[in-house]
Amino acid sequence: MEISRNAFIGCDCGYEEAEAVIFGAPFDSTTSFRPGTRFGPSAMRTESFGIETYSPYQDKDITDFRIFDAGDIELPFGSPEKPLEMIESTAKEIIGDGKIPFLIGGEHLVTLGAVRAVSEKYGKTDIIHFDAHADLRDDYLGVKLSHACVMRRCDELDGVGKIHQFCIRSGDRSEFVYAEGNTDMNKFGFDNLSETVSLLREKNVPVYFSIDLDCLDTSVFPGTGTPEAGGVSFCELLSAIKKVAECNVVAADICELAPMLDPTGASTAAACKVLRELLLSVLGNKKERV
Repeated sequence: MEISRNAFIGCDCGYEEAEAVIFGAPFDSTTSFRPGTRFGPSAMRTESFGIETYSPYQDKDITDFRIFDAGDIELPFGSPEKPLEMIESTAKEIIGDGKIPFLIGGEHLVTLGAVRAVSEKYGKTDIIHFDAHADLRDDYLGVKLSHACVMRRCDELDGVGKIHQFCIRSGDRSEFVYAEGNTDMNKFGFDNLSETVSLLREKNVPVYFSIDLDCLDTSVFPGTGTPEAGGVSFCELLSAIKKVAECNVVAADICELAPMLDPTGASTAAACKVLRELLLSVLGNKKERV
């Protein structure tokens, strides 16, 4: 892999020496409301130069770690099957080379491709899922591969253990009924997150960490396709990310930034800082455990 010409700030080491790899999946063909998340990965790279590599929240710097930015996969639009295969193949290559994949979406369906690769590699993998939406529909308008169905499709994979959902505040009634018997759903915020992390740490369960940025309140993050009032604050999200990083996180993603829907650029700036804090939290905790 060659480094992206427009790499996320500070993520410019070579692939061979990298411990983590960022790659983008600019896909939004199943978006159910307002499109535009296909532009999220490139916008985050460009706007990342408006933030620092150093995090005062964690006293860590991106340059303390070896991170490679592979750029975006060139995905076809329309049917999602081929893009999901390409995302899965890329994640498999990264994992197979002993590196941690960090996926930037795109709509949330892209998570399914990465989860397929991770669960095949690690066996029973739990998912920690931050989102405004349950994403547990069996289908959306007759289509089973939709961003509204992504966690339902993940839950059906043999390699996925339990899905732990937080900040959920929207969905069809049937999704909440499904969650009662199949997922660990925590509505509206991060209640029970510490207990969940403690249990996963004790069992050393491999964890896939998926962040739909619309878990943030619309006052903080309006630049998303399906905004939902009543979300968490930016600082609440950062604290939760640091807590999840105490688990054995083997892969992660952030999804659903639609930069053109927030012309102020504030949503893109927030997404850049979320990615920085995610990278520093996961990689920093892995270094401390070694």
